[in-house]
Amino acid sequence: MDLTPAQTATLERLLRAGFRFVTIPHVERYLSVEKDGFVAVLEPAAGGFAIFGQIGYWMGEGMGVLVERQRRKVFVWHEQTVDATPDLLAEYQRIRSELKTLLQSTS
Repeated sequence: MDLTPAQTATLERLLRAGFRFVTIPHVERYLSVEKDGFVAVLEPAAGGFAIFGQIGYWMGEGMGVLVERQRRKVFVWHEQTVDATPDLLAEYQRIRSELKTLLQSTS
């Protein structure tokens, strides 16, 4: 993948903010980042990057997505589930907000 200067700057911002690059099975061709147990798949967009799909929770070798089951929120990956506790949901929102801000930043 050839990166533009803006994309390179975005990746540098992510690294400085504590994100790390990871490989997620079955989506290896996409750039993925992780921080504090949360992962996001990124795709090139408008000279930078955008979140592809939704942010998830790292569960073993895969990314659990946030869903609602029986009127409670859980992260699910294949047959595994993790309860989305209030603390975990707060962290999810914090990471999501931080990532969106870093992807939109031009400095």
